[in-house]
Amino acid sequence: MRVGPDAFFHLTYCTNIHPGESWSEVESNLIRYTLPLKDRLSPDNDFGVGLRLSNQAARHLIGGDHLQRLREWLDEQGLYVFTLNGFPYGSFHRQIVKDHVYNPDWRTQERVDYTLILADVLAALLPSGLEGSISTSPISYKPWLSDASADDARKAGAKNLIAVSAKLNDLYDRTGTLIHIGIEPEPDCLIENTAETVDYFEKYLFSSSSQEEADSIQRHIRICYDTCHFAVEFEDPAETLARFDSAGILLSKVQISSALRVLLGQDRDALAADLQPFAESTYLHQVVGRSAEGRLSHYPDLPAALPQLETSRDVEWRVHYHVPIFTDGVERLLSTQVDITDALDDIIPNRRCPHLEIETYTWDVLPAELKTDAVTSIGREFDWILGQITG
Repeated sequence: MRVGPDAFFHLTYCTNIHPGESWSEVESNLIRYTLPLKDRLSPDNDFGVGLRLSNQAARHLIGGDHLQRLREWLDEQGLYVFTLNGFPYGSFHRQIVKDHVYNPDWRTQERVDYTLILADVLAALLPSGLEGSISTSPISYKPWLSDASADDARKAGAKNLIAVSAKLNDLYDRTGTLIHIGIEPEPDCLIENTAETVDYFEKYLFSSSSQEEADSIQRHIRICYDTCHFAVEFEDPAETLARFDSAGILLSKVQISSALRVLLGQDRDALAADLQPFAESTYLHQVVGRSAEGRLSHYPDLPAALPQLETSRDVEWRVHYHVPIFTDGVERLLSTQVDITDALDDIIPNRRCPHLEIETYTWDVLPAELKTDAVTSIGREFDWILGQITG
């Protein structure tokens, strides 16, 4: 839905929070969850949808007249699609995901083909005059790579992204439809923080191109700024966004999410007990710690970090676990909610990008005290973020 000054921004939530890999499951989720949310939040105006489509669901949609029928149904219901989540290629719920979420990575033709299919879907669904965004994975996952192969992966990923950029630029030249890909930095991935993002764009995307190619890349290859991920890395939102500005890196969309924040100057046995319910087996929950001197330490997952808690010299941990954005913490465990407000304080007045997407995808695995039914929980997230945007 349109929000903010002059209704410049489009606010939605990502349907990746609902289990479902096939198109029939996604369609059922839209009816079961998205329509009631529209009735609650935007009864008299169109309501934006952030679709997550697996490769399976996307390939189904491009066959026959499925896209035409979907577009007609969306119009009838007062819904519109302006952004897609193209990060998870395959299954994302109710089974072990962990590092499988990064496969296939940007070294592969499978990732290219999947992204271009998503672009075809979005081009068919996008309302006239709106630009579209597709978030995607941050090239590859560091633990899979040696130092030498990491550089090869960066180069292969850039080559494939530039090829996708050329296809999207052809679409833009032919139809005026602007679709951009948002690389989503994430802890322990080949692009995980501000410095690595800037380095990747400057060295691997912008530098080896002609001016015409560079303009196309800048237009179509951007960043999906996830407030949780950058908070886990202890990055300051204003500083990050200023560095992106200086490097000519544009935002594709902003994913609004919050991480766990743990202050270690407390009873560590009690903290370990509080954290244990979050050490679940479905998703990776990378941990970044910071010492009093500012040194960062990295743990690949919360279950791997917990045994180190008692002897850790860190004063604070940030855990890549998407917790509800409407809470600033539960008892001894805090959240990085303030990073959302700090980011919005920069993004909203500067109109950095029009796409805002709530992305708390962990409802299925959250401790019981942090959730109610899905529609109520998502509605609370909308209520909180609307309060931040509208004041």
